Amino acid sequence: MADEQRRERSDAVRNRRAILEAADALLSEFGADNVSIEQIAESAGVGKGTIFHRFGNRAGLMRALVLERAHTLRDAVIDGAPPLGPGAPAADRLLAYFDEMFRLVVNNVELMKAYDNATDDPHAEAIHAFWYGHIAALLTEVRPDVDAEVLARVLLSTLSADLVLHHIRADQTERLAASVHSLVESVVRPG
Repeated sequence: MADEQRRERSDAVRNRRAILEAADALLSEFGADNVSIEQIAESAGVGKGTIFHRFGNRAGLMRALVLERAHTLRDAVIDGAPPLGPGAPAADRLLAYFDEMFRLVVNNVELMKAYDNATDDPHAEAIHAFWYGHIAALLTEVRPDVDAEVLARVLLSTLSADLVLHHIRADQTERLAASVHSLVESVVRPG
């Protein structure tokens, strides 16, 4: 019985990884609007029911993909090397965070768009509370004169999937990156 449970767990882990990798590849290749659960299941070598059993629905699958990436960045913010991680001045940490988050969104923009479209309120996720808290804490340290809670949300809104996708399609990704960096820098280093 223990061997059977262990085999099922290893199969579940393998299936989960295959589903996530297939979804990621298909979203990158064809875009969020052109990928179905059926295509993901076929590419992963599993039944459609396996995806629904594992993730609940399309939103659950997109959520798992987004959270996998977000948790990697969160871990770097908590325990990584400076300036992203602890040990650097708050202004440098904020700039490093926005640079990394921008790259995360750019590199996964179709996934982010699919997640936003499949989820009622993506900002209700615990990871968003972590981002807002992280940004607000650093802002409070650098700029105690501003409403750090609101400003954290305003700054993070510059990285919306729709805005980033628009600039990618217009071949202006680096222009947007420079503008976001400049905006954050103007907040943390006014004057």
